[in-house]
Amino acid sequence: MALPRPVVICGPSGSGKSTLYNKLLKEFPGVFQLSVSHTTRQPRPGELNGREYHFINRDQFQENIKQGDFLEWAEFSGNIYGTSKKALEEVQSNNMIPILDIDTQGVRNVKKASLEAVYIFIKPPNIDVLEKRLRSRKTETEEALQKRLSAAMSELEYGLKPGNFQHIITNDDLDVAYEKLKGILIKSQMPMATGSSPSVVNSFLDKPVATKVNTNSQD
Repeated sequence: MALPRPVVICGPSGSGKSTLYNKLLKEFPGVFQLSVSHTTRQPRPGELNGREYHFINRDQFQENIKQGDFLEWAEFSGNIYGTSKKALEEVQSNNMIPILDIDTQGVRNVKKASLEAVYIFIKPPNIDVLEKRLRSRKTETEEALQKRLSAAMSELEYGLKPGNFQHIITNDDLDVAYEKLKGILIKSQMPMATGSSPSVVNSFLDKPVATKVNTNSQD
């Protein structure tokens, strides 16, 4: 049986990527599932092990890396984050479409692993809008904010380089960006809609998109 293609969604902090894929998860329960990443950072208030992240210590993470357990991994602000092969396989074994929320370093590693996925980059209209969004959160110090902005510039440079992503969506208007995302995913999953494909893919394809979108353009 053919498996649904994983969806890799990447974008700088503040681009709105998590808002977009959470809308997918809400609209299509039982179709999409977020692949839960591993991290060495401490849980934040309200976070549960296995829901937001799989929380493990650095020694265990590094041992798992040596054993080849991770599809991708990257270090940010002193903490390691990664997607295990097992986490991805668990989603696919449930005949659901995996969503991977990873940074550009993770994307590089996933591509080295030759994962056949749909690669989507979410970008803000401009860096000023991105900074405004990050400041509105009021969750970080000025130093931490500047680090995120610096990281965002690097991610934008990689994300906008031709050939690195199959699709680029500018998240200026959330509703418009979401319809573009759905249009891209419908087109990317259509080859799976055969007699041997998981019924979950067909159930997604049967869902009408609210507005007609051009899924060939990178805007």
